[in-house]
Amino acid sequence: MSTAQTPPPQKQTRQPGVERDMHPKPRDEAADYVGSGKLAGKVALVTGGDSGIGRAVAVGFAKEGADVAIVYLNESDDAAHTRRLIEQTGRRCEAIACDVGDRRQAQEAVARTVERLGRLDVLVNNAGEQHPQAGIEDVTEEQLARTFRTNLYGMFFCTQAALPHLKAGARIVNTASVTAYHGNPKLPDYSATKGAIVSFTRSLSIELAGRDIRVNAVAPGPIWTPLIPSTFTAEQVAQFGSNVPLKRPGQPDELIGCYVLLASEGASYMTGQTLHPNGGSIVGG
Repeated sequence: MSTAQTPPPQKQTRQPGVERDMHPKPRDEAADYVGSGKLAGKVALVTGGDSGIGRAVAVGFAKEGADVAIVYLNESDDAAHTRRLIEQTGRRCEAIACDVGDRRQAQEAVARTVERLGRLDVLVNNAGEQHPQAGIEDVTEEQLARTFRTNLYGMFFCTQAALPHLKAGARIVNTASVTAYHGNPKLPDYSATKGAIVSFTRSLSIELAGRDIRVNAVAPGPIWTPLIPSTFTAEQVAQFGSNVPLKRPGQPDELIGCYVLLASEGASYMTGQTLHPNGGSIVGG
């Protein structure tokens, strides 16, 4: 897929989707990214790090000098590939199967990161899921609970588990979404969680400022990841990204710079803020 195209029609039947069945493959291996030591000696934990945005961020962090733990749900092949990409940079990687919406599993993932990699400096809360419906009447209680548990509870659980290990100068970066600002009539529950993530980021940033821990967010627009063909119909996939000013979906590797900035000293005077790599959509916060 060139920078001027939307993807061809395609559909996957299980969330959060697998990269091997996507056409074209997302650019999420950070192949052209050149690091400059911005995260040298750091340890990062990236949830949803097996593919898509999470993979691009994890590999980008490794190229900046960080050892990286990635958390994934059940996409073991994608996670193994991400681990290989990280290790090819000369950095260490720990791949951890975990449902972040389960408090015990989230605690165990953080504990394993610290045990295997020695410390924790950067937490990227990126895991998420979405289930479009024709309208709010079609959102079941089960779907509502699952979406909130993964997208919001998981962020709380991972942050709570990480805080005892985060020292002054640590960074937390949360993945929100443009839907937090524009809404989406087919994703009312997902949009609600993303709006909550923006408020969570702001509130936590105030709480942790006195501990010299920065908390910021990234609110991506339409990004070509496995979540897209596993969420939308084939016809909707074929139009994905066409409604933004740049007229195309973004690629995961186009977001690396946002996450590296917020994880590094380059954002030392930023906390409680949200960056908007969204193809040109104008938002108000």
